[in-house]
Amino acid sequence: MGESQPDLEMFYQRYLYGLLDGDRAGCQRIVQELLDRDISLKDLYYHILQRALYDVGDLWEQNKISVAREHMATAMTEHLLTMVYPRIFSIPRCGRRAVVSCIANEFHQLGAKMVADILELHGWDAFFLGSNTPVSDLVSMVREKRPDLVCLSLSIQFNLPALLTTLDHLGKAFPDLPVIVGGQAFRWGGSERIADYPAARYASSIYVLEEMVMAW
Repeated sequence: MGESQPDLEMFYQRYLYGLLDGDRAGCQRIVQELLDRDISLKDLYYHILQRALYDVGDLWEQNKISVAREHMATAMTEHLLTMVYPRIFSIPRCGRRAVVSCIANEFHQLGAKMVADILELHGWDAFFLGSNTPVSDLVSMVREKRPDLVCLSLSIQFNLPALLTTLDHLGKAFPDLPVIVGGQAFRWGGSERIADYPAARYASSIYVLEEMVMAW
């Protein structure tokens, strides 16, 4: 990853402090400095952006920050993702397609957006459907776009039954279509349920996702 690797923890602490403080300009400077150091996008996403969102979520669950501050941090992160787009969309297309979506009743979409970005970085065309996508609409979009892959994000473990229902519908409509599943919810278990679906695989991180994509 270059010279930025030894400094990642320092960058992270500065970034998290700025995120919690609402210092968008400061966080933007940190991300730009890392991009100037040629950090890989998966390292930026995993070690800085995603880690910070997980820590912010933990602070909210512990009642150490308000829901307003958690929402502010999420909105800032979504804005900062736009900084990487010039790098992503300079990559030649490889001819493969993916549909990336959160399941119904899932309103945290940034993890899925990062997945779409990683796919785009490898030349895929990723159709990102965002949060709270009804299963019927997801199936319709898959039928329309005819992707090589579907990626589903689950951030709240309570919604695991909805994910399994989505896999049921996709399996019936497109039995041979590969599906990759991941998300913050699996930090507390449940990934073993994915084994019940022959076309589905669980990706524990964007590094694992990238390995799967590169092996396609």
